[in-house]
Amino acid sequence: MRTSLEGSCPEPAQRKLCRSPFLSIKFFVCCHGVLQLCQLLVSAYLKSSISTIERRYGLSSQTSGLLASFNEVGNTLLIVFVSYLGSRLHRPRAIGAGALLVSLAGFLMALPHFLAGPYQYDRSSPSSFSNATDLCQPEVPGAWGNLSGAACAPQAARQNREVLLVMFLAQALLGLGGVPIQPFGISYIDDFASRRNSPLYLGILFSVTVLGPGVAFLLGSATLRLYVDLDKVPAGQVRLSSQDPRWVGAWWLGFLVAASLVALAALPYFFFPREMPREELCGKEEEEERKREEDVLSQLRMGAEHLQGLSLAQFLKRFPRVLLRTLRAPLFLLVVLAQVSLSAMVAGLATFMGKFLERQFSVTASLANVVIGAVNIPGAMVGIVLGGAILRRFRLSLRQCSALCVLGTFLCLLLAFPLLFLGCPTQEVAGVTDSRRPGARAVPAGCSLPCGCQEEAFNPICGSNQVEFLSPCSAGCKVAHIDLGTNLVLNYTNCSCISEGGLQGTARPGTCGTGCSHLFLPFVVLSCLAGILASTSHTPSFMLILRSIQPQDKSFAVGIQFMLLRVLAWMPAPVLYGSAIDSCCLLWQRRCARRAACRYYDNDLFRHRYLGLQFLFELGTFLCFLAAHLLLRRREEAPRDPRPGAGNAEKEKLAESSGGGTEPKV
Repeated sequence: MRTSLEGSCPEPAQRKLCRSPFLSIKFFVCCHGVLQLCQLLVSAYLKSSISTIERRYGLSSQTSGLLASFNEVGNTLLIVFVSYLGSRLHRPRAIGAGALLVSLAGFLMALPHFLAGPYQYDRSSPSSFSNATDLCQPEVPGAWGNLSGAACAPQAARQNREVLLVMFLAQALLGLGGVPIQPFGISYIDDFASRRNSPLYLGILFSVTVLGPGVAFLLGSATLRLYVDLDKVPAGQVRLSSQDPRWVGAWWLGFLVAASLVALAALPYFFFPREMPREELCGKEEEEERKREEDVLSQLRMGAEHLQGLSLAQFLKRFPRVLLRTLRAPLFLLVVLAQVSLSAMVAGLATFMGKFLERQFSVTASLANVVIGAVNIPGAMVGIVLGGAILRRFRLSLRQCSALCVLGTFLCLLLAFPLLFLGCPTQEVAGVTDSRRPGARAVPAGCSLPCGCQEEAFNPICGSNQVEFLSPCSAGCKVAHIDLGTNLVLNYTNCSCISEGGLQGTARPGTCGTGCSHLFLPFVVLSCLAGILASTSHTPSFMLILRSIQPQDKSFAVGIQFMLLRVLAWMPAPVLYGSAIDSCCLLWQRRCARRAACRYYDNDLFRHRYLGLQFLFELGTFLCFLAAHLLLRRREEAPRDPRPGAGNAEKEKLAESSGGGTEPKV
C-alpha cells in the first residue's frame, strides 16, 4: 500500500514532511538501536546478578535458573503469531507498547527490594558484647541470638513466597513485551529502507543485540559494588566488605536504571506512522540501486503477501503443515539442532559463568561481571563479525559455509577441553570438607563444644593454618581485635581449634579462598578464544537456514527456528545447569527447615559438571554441523543421470532442498 507521501517529494509541503524525523528511516533505526540496547539491559541484567539474588533470598541454582529462563515462556506463547499479526498491526505502536511492558517488568523485578525488610545476613552476636562478633564464650551459656532464626517467622516465609511470585510475574511480562520489538523492527526497516542501506541498518541492530548483554554485565559490575541496603542503612553502619561471602550488592538498582531507560526509549514509537515513504523515494537513491539483488533478510517477506488474506483459523490450520514440511528438510533440521546445542551452551555461560568464576577463583561478583561484559561477550561479537566478513569476502557456497562452521566448532572444542582441568581445588573448611579429603589438616576433636555455638551461624574466618571455619565460635576464638575507627574486626586470637606448634592460633575475618588466582587469567583467555571460534558459525549457519528451505516458507521457517531455540535451549538449559550446580553443593543454608542457597561447593565437581555440560553441547554442535557438511558434499558429488533432462531434474530437486541453485553463493 502506497501513501500519499511517496514520490520524489517535489512539493514544498511534502519536502517538509520528508524532513520530519518521524518520517526518516534513519531516525527509526537510531531509536530502535537504543531501544534494543535498553531492552537487553533489562533481560541480561538478571544474569549478571543471579548469584547475588540467590544469596539475598536463599534460592538454589535450580530455582534461579528457572527464573532466568521464565521470560522465554511468555515469549514463546506469542512468537508463533508474529508472522500473522505483523502485517495487520501498527508496528511502531506495537513496539512501543511492548517496550512499556518490558519497562514495567524491570520495575517489578526491583520491587522485592522495597517489599522486604533490610538484609539480615547470617551472624550471631553475644548479648553482652555489642562490638564482638560470634566469639566463644563458655561462661555465658545460652547468650547467643541467631539472627538467621528470625527468617523463619510466618511473616518472613510469606514474604519470601511473595518475592518469588513477583519475580516470576516480571519475567513472564518481560517475555511478552519483548515479542514485537525485534521482529517488527526488522520488518519495518526492511520495508521502508533502501535496498542499499537495509543490510547496513540491520547489521547495526544485530551488533547492538550482541553488545547489549555486555553493557548489562558492566552495569551489574558497577551496582554490585554498592551495598544492597544503601537506601536503608547508612554507609557507616555497613560492617561487610565486597570480599565477604555474605556481601550482597545493590542488585535492584540496575533494574531501576534499565527500566527507566526502556520507558524513555519507547516514547518515540508512538509518533512514527504506520507506513512511511521509502528511503529512495526522496531522491536519495539512484534508480539502478532498486534493481540490485535484495539482501537475504529481505527475502523473509516473500511469504508475507499470501498471509495477508488468511484468517487466524486458516493461519493456525496452515501452520502444522508448513512446520512438518520444514522439519522434513534434513539440512534445516541439522543446522537448527546445531544452533540449539550452541544456544544451550550460551545459556549456561550467560546465566552461571559469573557464579562459576566467583566460586572457582574466589573473585568478587563485580570482577566476574567485568570479565564477562568486557571480555567474553565482546569476544563473541568479534567471532560473529569475523564469520560474516569471511562469508562476504569469499562469497562462500553452502558447502563452504558448512565447512566454516565445522572448522570453527572443532577449534573451539580443542580450546575448551583444557578448561576442564584448569581450576582450583576446594578450600579446606572445618566440619565440611575434612571428611571428604583424607589429607586435610587436623582440627582437634570437640574443640568448640564448650562454646555452645549456633549451628546456623555463618561468619566465615580463615585460620592461620589456612583452614576455614564457619564462624569465630566454631574455631574456638575468644578475643576479637576491633578497629575503633571503622568498627570492623581486624583479627581473632586465642582460637582453641587452630593449633600452631602446640599454641592456640589466630584467624582473620573472611574466607581463605581457593589460593589459585594465577590460573584466573589463563582461564579467561582460553574461554574467550573458544567463544570467538564458536561464534564464527553464527552467520554461516543462518545462511544455511535460509538456503535450506523453500522460498515461500522462509518467514514461517525463521519463526519456527527461533521457537525451537527457545523451547529446546533457552528455556530448559538454565534449569539443567542449575540442577548440575546444586548437585555439587557441600553445605546448604537452611531457612525455615528448608534448603536455601548453597554456602560451599566441591570445586572440582563444580568445574567438571558445569564445563562438562558446556563441552558436551559444543560436541553436539560440531557433530550436527559435520553431518550437514557431509550431507551437502554427498548431494554435490551425487552421480549425474546421463539421460536427457535428468540432470535438470536433479538440479531442481537440489534447488528445492536448498532454496536456490545447486550450489548457490551466499
